[in-house]
Amino acid sequence: MVTMRLPPLKAVRAFEAVCRHGSILGAAAELGVVRGAVRQQISILENYFGEKLFERDGRKLAATTKAVQFAEASNAALATLERAAADFVGAGHRRIRLGVPSAFAIWWLMPRLANMQDALGVVDVDIVPMTVVEPLALHPELDAVIMGAEYRPAVGVTAVKFMEDEFGPVATPELADRIERDPRLMAEVTALFSRTAPTLWQEWFAESGTQAVTFRRKQEFEDLLLAIGAARSGIGVVLAPRAAIEDDLQRKVLVAPYGFVRRSAGYSLSCRNADAKKPAFSALRDWLVRLGAAAQ
Repeated sequence: MVTMRLPPLKAVRAFEAVCRHGSILGAAAELGVVRGAVRQQISILENYFGEKLFERDGRKLAATTKAVQFAEASNAALATLERAAADFVGAGHRRIRLGVPSAFAIWWLMPRLANMQDALGVVDVDIVPMTVVEPLALHPELDAVIMGAEYRPAVGVTAVKFMEDEFGPVATPELADRIERDPRLMAEVTALFSRTAPTLWQEWFAESGTQAVTFRRKQEFEDLLLAIGAARSGIGVVLAPRAAIEDDLQRKVLVAPYGFVRRSAGYSLSCRNADAKKPAFSALRDWLVRLGAAAQ
């Protein structure tokens, strides 16, 4: 049996970093080397494979169609090596860096933090709020990510859905009283949008079977967290996932004049295949599944 010689690890690291940053400069800054050193490693890897690995995409460098799969495998392999080294040095200390959507972290996860710590015991979970939620493959510094909406499988990543998703328009009780008789009345109030989910209103009209309205005034915010905060102050009506505002609903700070529409996509926990069966990740997954089932 002939075993193929592995490509140089230093060259693979440079290639993977360029793929993530989309530039030689970004990769050089991460690796702590000059741009020429990164170019040299890319050249070594291209000579190894006998073909170009990048093409220009506007102002960014992108892996060629043929190199994309190798880029994904490189990311997963390097992440596995990094965590294995950390486990070796840590002598069994278990810590999970968990990326979580900002609104979900504040209004769903943080109120349950003590319960999570009790359930996970010696496992430490570092919660990293994410304004823009991106797949785990783009974040080698994270061990796992909670994602809302549809999850698209990635090479080397395991995802487990733990909770359904419901969303709908919410506003203060005073504002909701003005529009609850007919959704068409929303045209008279300010619609609050999140730049991280620009099509959410469009999706709600379609999925709820409600006739779309033309809002006289719209106000955009950088993320859903800010848009929900604006709704709490009475500025307008926002489309929000129920899980992110459960506490506000219970305290009647916000109300849902038309109820909520259930979405099949829901929330999922994604981690790398190499970590999926480790006790720490299994404990986190089981806790999320148990809490998610109780929330339905």
